[in-house]
Amino acid sequence: MKFLEKIGSYAKEVLDSAKYLGQGLGLVFNHMSRSDIVVQYPYEKLIPSERFRGRIHFERAKCISCEVCVRVCPINLPVVDWHLNKTTKKKELYSYSIDFGVCIFCGNCVEYCPTNCLSMTEEYELSVYDRHELNFDDVALGRLPSRVLDDPMVVTQREFAYLPKGAINAADYGSGGRRSGQLPSEIMTALAKADPQVPTKEPGVATNDAPHPPQEPNG
Repeated sequence: MKFLEKIGSYAKEVLDSAKYLGQGLGLVFNHMSRSDIVVQYPYEKLIPSERFRGRIHFERAKCISCEVCVRVCPINLPVVDWHLNKTTKKKELYSYSIDFGVCIFCGNCVEYCPTNCLSMTEEYELSVYDRHELNFDDVALGRLPSRVLDDPMVVTQREFAYLPKGAINAADYGSGGRRSGQLPSEIMTALAKADPQVPTKEPGVATNDAPHPPQEPNG
């Protein structure tokens, strides 16, 4: 009986192995029949998604040196140098720096900043020859971020996940059309269809769907 159980167990393992091998080969043959998706970087670049977490932008005038960004950072990365002004009894910022060679781009500092002096940008090209150059001070962080759409020398393409259903060639669609995500009005409409008790508009929030009243000229 034990001999037959061993034979049955071995046969089952052989069948499972053949099944998994067939699944893997099926996936390979499926990809072999697809067209190549090639982006001729740096002459062609993909448009990052609206929630892409790139280089952090810092606005020095808004910073109050509260160090919330340091406390919520998983690795205590931001370096905030400040001193207390005894006259005004307020903190005054000396310098602010973030080392992007260590940063994990989690966005916690941006999310919890009470004055919104930090923001995530679409800038992702941070390649340097010396890793110490990735330590950005408040001047470098305050530089206006670059956008792919603003570069006239680059052909922009939409990411594969944001193309229309069935489309695989981003070059045929360029940078036009809708980007990822839904408008707030579209989200509220979808929720209202799922639950009739949900209002279609948030109270006190204007949407782009409603026409704006004409404004009288000043003076």
